[in-house]
Amino acid sequence: MNDRLARLQGRLRDAGLDVFISFSAPANEYLSGFRGSTSALAVTPSDAIFLCDFRYTEQAQGQVKGFEVREAAGTLEIRIAEVLNSLGVRQAAFDPTAITYHQHQMVRDTYSGALTPDTDLVAGLRLIKSDEEIAKLRAASLLAEDALAEVMSTLKAGLSEREFAAKLEYAFKVRGAQGPSFSPIVLFGARSSLPHGVPTAKPLEYGDIVLLDLGCILDSYCSDLTRTFVFGTIPGTWFESIYETALRAQMAALDAVAPGKACRDVDAIARNIIADAGYGDYFGHGLGHGVGLEVHEAPRLNMQSSAVLEPGMIVTIEPGIYLPGKGGVRIEDLVAVTETGYEVLTHIPKSLRVL
Repeated sequence: MNDRLARLQGRLRDAGLDVFISFSAPANEYLSGFRGSTSALAVTPSDAIFLCDFRYTEQAQGQVKGFEVREAAGTLEIRIAEVLNSLGVRQAAFDPTAITYHQHQMVRDTYSGALTPDTDLVAGLRLIKSDEEIAKLRAASLLAEDALAEVMSTLKAGLSEREFAAKLEYAFKVRGAQGPSFSPIVLFGARSSLPHGVPTAKPLEYGDIVLLDLGCILDSYCSDLTRTFVFGTIPGTWFESIYETALRAQMAALDAVAPGKACRDVDAIARNIIADAGYGDYFGHGLGHGVGLEVHEAPRLNMQSSAVLEPGMIVTIEPGIYLPGKGGVRIEDLVAVTETGYEVLTHIPKSLRVL
């Protein structure tokens, strides 16, 4: 943790910035080690101050490393502004993607200096995962796969999407996970055409598509994987066509992952394969995203991305094809960018499987 703080302080010095402030739980955990939901911090090139209220004081004293821990009564936004005033700093940087408008206004109303948006100070540090972070992500992915294997063994006609999702969350926790990294997406039949559909009481029926997008949090780090199966029988040649196309696109995009590769170019490889097969209008989301303390973080792999892959980045590769009223398919792996290419952290087979 001290190394992360030192690197941030070095970046502040290099950028000529007086202080960085944050109310973001993931950023604050990354920098300080604190795993609570509510905190604030102020980091200057030479000082590091951590604020929390009475509920978290004892926890912070045990978890926070490298910061002066202060218990703050009242509103944290006002208290952090008062800290800035007491330090005499004239320019406070913040991540505009990790603060609410209300928080910004409360700080601005009390702080006598200027607030300067900077999206890269901490997010730039979090882009590249250490060996320890990659090990945690690998462990989270393996736990999720083990839980999925157990729950898949209980799959039977009549089981609802919601029941399956609940079984997954329970299986995560009994294996030691803190919980799911997002609400599991469990979609049966034609509902699999909803890229981020919410599980319902829809029961599993013979011939249904089974689309499962899931992940867990282990030691604060997230996993994310998607697999698509069929129950009993393949619903038709149309499904075999979209499955084969999505798999081919996913494998081609995986093979393009390497240091120095533009994220938009990796996206384009999968997107062009799907478009050439006649399904371009049915792949409307980006190819992937970064994963770490949050299940969706930088970099983004999409048509607009300006990011370039670097060793230590962890990203998803997840093309999909979704035919409204019929069904869909998505295949997703968690991938580490290495010095020479990539390592797939997901191990569940991807060939079309009839359950």
